[in-house]
Amino acid sequence: MLNLVRLGLMVCGFMILMAVPAFAAEGGGNVPGAIGAGLAVIGAGIGIGFLGKGAVESIARQPDQATVIQVAMIIAAALIEGLAFFAVYVCMTQNPFK
Repeated sequence: MLNLVRLGLMVCGFMILMAVPAFAAEGGGNVPGAIGAGLAVIGAGIGIGFLGKGAVESIARQPDQATVIQVAMIIAAALIEGLAFFAVYVCMTQNPFK
């Protein structure tokens, strides 16, 4: 339970740190967009972490298929990164306070 509380506090801290540049912007900035962008980046990082974990485990089981697994992992990671960049763009361009 204590680890879950620590994780929650750490995630809240990261979201606040991601929102700091928005506070510095003129007129209060885009705080909801910055928090959404932070969540998108955190989600993409977790997804790529699971992707890498699965790829390493697959390569450990079948070393002869390492090239095929690595190519598939790189393509999937690029798609996840593209989705994260798009989510950050959408979050930062939407400002409900205008």
